[in-house]
Amino acid sequence: MAFTANSAFSPLSVACGTCSGTLEASPVRLVVNYWHDISRASSSSIVTKSFSRSRTGSITPKRTPNFVRSAVATETGRLDGEKPDVQSQSTPEEVAPASTYLDQAGETKLVSVKDYMEQVPEYLKCDDGPPRWFCSLDAKGYPKDAPLLLFIPGMDSIGLGLLMHQKKLARLFEVRCLHIPLHDRTSFVGLLEFVEEVLKEESSKRPGPVYLLGESFGATVCLSLAARNTKLDLVLLIVNPATSFERSPLQPLLPLLRTASPELFRLVPFALSFTIGNPIKMALASVDSSLPPWERLPKLADALTALLPTLPTLVDVMPKEALAWKLQLISDGAKYANSRLRAVKADILLLVSGNDQVIPSADEARRLKKLLPQTRIRYFKDSGHTLLLEEGVEVASLVKSTNLLRHSKTYDPILDFRPPFPDEIEAARNSSIRTVRQIFSPVFLSITENGNVRKGLPKLPEGRPLLFVGNHTFIGFDLGILVDEFLKEKDILLRGLAHPVLNLDSEELPEPGGNDLFHLFGSVPVNGRNLYKLLSRGEPALLYPGGVREALKRKGEQYKLIWSERAEFVRTAIRHGATIIPFAAVGGDDIAEVVLDQDELLRIPFVADYVRNWASRIPEARTSGAGDVLNESFVFPLAYPKVPPRMYFVFKQPIPTEGMKGSINDRNYTDGLYSKVKTDIESGLQYLLEKREQDPYKNFTSRILYEATNDSQAPTFDY
Repeated sequence: MAFTANSAFSPLSVACGTCSGTLEASPVRLVVNYWHDISRASSSSIVTKSFSRSRTGSITPKRTPNFVRSAVATETGRLDGEKPDVQSQSTPEEVAPASTYLDQAGETKLVSVKDYMEQVPEYLKCDDGPPRWFCSLDAKGYPKDAPLLLFIPGMDSIGLGLLMHQKKLARLFEVRCLHIPLHDRTSFVGLLEFVEEVLKEESSKRPGPVYLLGESFGATVCLSLAARNTKLDLVLLIVNPATSFERSPLQPLLPLLRTASPELFRLVPFALSFTIGNPIKMALASVDSSLPPWERLPKLADALTALLPTLPTLVDVMPKEALAWKLQLISDGAKYANSRLRAVKADILLLVSGNDQVIPSADEARRLKKLLPQTRIRYFKDSGHTLLLEEGVEVASLVKSTNLLRHSKTYDPILDFRPPFPDEIEAARNSSIRTVRQIFSPVFLSITENGNVRKGLPKLPEGRPLLFVGNHTFIGFDLGILVDEFLKEKDILLRGLAHPVLNLDSEELPEPGGNDLFHLFGSVPVNGRNLYKLLSRGEPALLYPGGVREALKRKGEQYKLIWSERAEFVRTAIRHGATIIPFAAVGGDDIAEVVLDQDELLRIPFVADYVRNWASRIPEARTSGAGDVLNESFVFPLAYPKVPPRMYFVFKQPIPTEGMKGSINDRNYTDGLYSKVKTDIESGLQYLLEKREQDPYKNFTSRILYEATNDSQAPTFDY
């Protein structure tokens, strides 16, 4: 069969399985679309599309498995006249965990480095020709407004490094992976130009940024492209960048690798496999993290046993002549990127391993942060160089939780927010919230329309925005429990209005977690504009009017409301006809005993200067208002933890504001409504403080023993 597009095009020969033909194509825009059917060789589909460009105008692959079609296309991967291969985003219930696939028996299994090794041979069978892009079958179904993400691989150059991440990334991005064939000898600058052409074309068609994800060598490509294209809107996601290659501890061995005999060289990749990654964390990726330790250990042993025989595959990925070329590429890339680092203006998320035996990644992260202050770092202290193939790394979640997922020039915490997926919610529960709930055994109560108290969350009105308003307990320790309960029982995500301190990283090399969870679960900086936008979109908002001043209480202020004298949130609620749900929380102020509060610390010589200097770095959340609430210096009291108390929540009757717009400028009316919300919360606090004395399981020991022996939550007081 023959395809003729234009007489000026140069011929492209394609040989593929059962058919062969000649395709005439443009020397500038050349694409072969094909389908890899590898169900007999692997348990996961590899490729749907491959996009390549020849420097000479044509490519002649040896074999393309199970050829489906060939056509001229643009470098975006779309056939002439073809609509984008885009599906609407799947509902959360339809989305499988990101690192899973169905095996031949139809059972769900976790993807791991073992699957990576098993799929490598499929990519080497047809490995002539220039660099090309491909899209995995697992990366289909991205949202219609999905930004483009280009993955630039590391030293292996195959492009399979996203194997464990592509499903989850495809829920946010249109993902394309770069494949550099084993025998390709394109220079570093040639690779830059190849990626740059797609980058410029796609940037001209999209309102938001293009994302570049690069590991090791690929990170030098990403940084170089950002330095060359400062006017493009780019976001860089870089992993253990090889900009530190010249300081690699393996540098003395590199000349030996180039001169080693073929017999000796075959042992090198196998030996290096234990250096470039953490075998235990790689094996853990194929073990269900929700299993108890006594079940995980034997499965880990089995995973390690299955992993080791696959490591010789690395010999095929890095034959001697290819290794020499790749080492030269990495060196060239490091020098090129380092000479232009100061020109980089793009936002950067740097994922760095603390146990990288190939390059000094942790030290490099510190260096890059000084040169590029816009860099946000997430540190994995026990991981090796091949971070993306190890357990416990969630790239897509980190992009969301570091506020880098945006669809326009600047990040909007409301318009750009994407709710957590079920697997992200479950991961948060497994990592912290489930344990916290077991320790504090929270009790949820609500007041009915006739004034009775019942167990459970309140009945919520439909069709109106919801504004939850409550007392701020000590450092907001109960916030995760509250948000989790509404997700579990009501499938409602309460979007908290949070202090801007949550946008700061307090450590030099911060690990994932902590503030990341707040962003992942939808917190937004607390201000009137964001509250307005949340309610205008009908999203449930969670507000603590006392803010930092109420969260960092002085001695004797337990369960005391410290609010502004002005009705700051009431007018916004009235404007949108929102329903206000006042609630009271007890238990959070009893988790610690304050030894020295803020006022006492600020009276101690030398200590006062230190805490004032530290607090001055924290941005203020409140610049207007009246009363003691304005005294919100971010100075933590000196305190020690107490025996974990039980936590209690009571939700008062909802207060509707629909149809009250005519009273929005009536000061007496708004002050009265503000006072009612405050009074409802104070009465709720008084009720819980009195009733908890009647709880037979308020004490930690009796509560834990009951729940351990009965496999159910301990009962509470009569209500």
